[in-house]
Amino acid sequence: MQEELQIKAKTAQNNPTFFHSVRLDKTKCKGCINCIKRCPTEAIRVRKSKSPDGILENSPKAIITNEFCIDCGECIRVCPHHAKLATYDSISALSDFEYKIGLVPPAFYAQFNNLDDKNIVLEALVNMGFDEVFEVAAAAEQLSEMSRKYIKENPDKLPLISSACPAIVRLIRIKFPNLLTHLSPFNAPVDLAAFQARKKAMEKTGLPSEKIGIAFITPCPAKVTALKYPLGIEKSDVDAVFAMKDIYPPILIYMKHIEVEKIKTVSSSGRIGVGWGSSGGEAGGTLTDNYLATDGIENVMRVLEDLEDRKIGNLEFVELNACAGGCVGGVLTVENPYVAQAKLKKVAKYLPVAISHTDGEYIENAFIEKPIEYKSVFSLGENFMESLWKMGQVDELMQKFPCKDCGACGAPTCKALAEDIVRGKAKKEDCVFLDN
Repeated sequence: MQEELQIKAKTAQNNPTFFHSVRLDKTKCKGCINCIKRCPTEAIRVRKSKSPDGILENSPKAIITNEFCIDCGECIRVCPHHAKLATYDSISALSDFEYKIGLVPPAFYAQFNNLDDKNIVLEALVNMGFDEVFEVAAAAEQLSEMSRKYIKENPDKLPLISSACPAIVRLIRIKFPNLLTHLSPFNAPVDLAAFQARKKAMEKTGLPSEKIGIAFITPCPAKVTALKYPLGIEKSDVDAVFAMKDIYPPILIYMKHIEVEKIKTVSSSGRIGVGWGSSGGEAGGTLTDNYLATDGIENVMRVLEDLEDRKIGNLEFVELNACAGGCVGGVLTVENPYVAQAKLKKVAKYLPVAISHTDGEYIENAFIEKPIEYKSVFSLGENFMESLWKMGQVDELMQKFPCKDCGACGAPTCKALAEDIVRGKAKKEDCVFLDN
């Protein structure tokens, strides 16, 4: 797995558009259409394709179009045959580093039963082999403070759309370019936490940066892509990304042997930071009443469409999460997202409001290095005139199609099939209702 990720990352350096953490296992794919109907960017088709030696496959299989994929993980969630998989690092990925740091997201606390003290989780991670742990929730609290400041100082850029969910950032980048100016200019909490953790470790140990390894425990594949191929920054300080579901089984053993009165690791985040783990937590941290918080990729799509059409007004902040329930609903977690939300509230119940602060200032490395730019992937032609001509062809085909959007052709909608035909990737005969 790690070798495959390294190959993908190397490929991404030459052609970053095509780096993705979501992959297909063709041996498990049965050719059903669950994934094509739920993909928010229509990145998947189910058709026969040629093998590397040029032989046409016997049965249709899912095909993921790299340009359209935003690594939201929705196809992993809905595939009944487990043919969609997430690519991430193995737990041994930090073995060559002299000093190892674990970045713990708020959603991780929501995976455990009867957890009253999150220091137990942090201490168990140290006992597992990390030299130090750093709470992403601490960076989240700082970002909440800075977001409040930014909203007051930039009324012309409202509503401010959160950039914490990388799948949402990529979705806006390719499908809603008019909203790019509303994206939060701040780094995601994990990037800010990684920067601060590395700086702190270098000062504490005297080691050079290259001897310090930082691993993030991710709830979703989108964050794998965001850290291996970041947008807005040149390079992430995260060296490895572990799946939450891989860390969960071994940490349970260490947690059982923790003596609470002997815990040395001390938490550095309060209710605001921990709240970022579930839907509404980030928006709540802005301390404004004029906010909107939405989770689940289908709901997010509707909100983005309404925002683009200016149907929603009088908002200061918009929080969007691709996963149901927020980060606690990521496909690499182990707990039911709605149960996890209740657990996270229990963990945060007796915490102070916030622990990590910025003293009312923008702190180092808070902002992204360059703005997120529109990526044109849905164009039918290579230029405006060619695209306009092909749009006419799509309209002609649509008049012939039944517009049932059944998916039997292997495309999610009749319009998607028409576009595929115009692009030369399908034929009219693929429609089972058309009188050929």
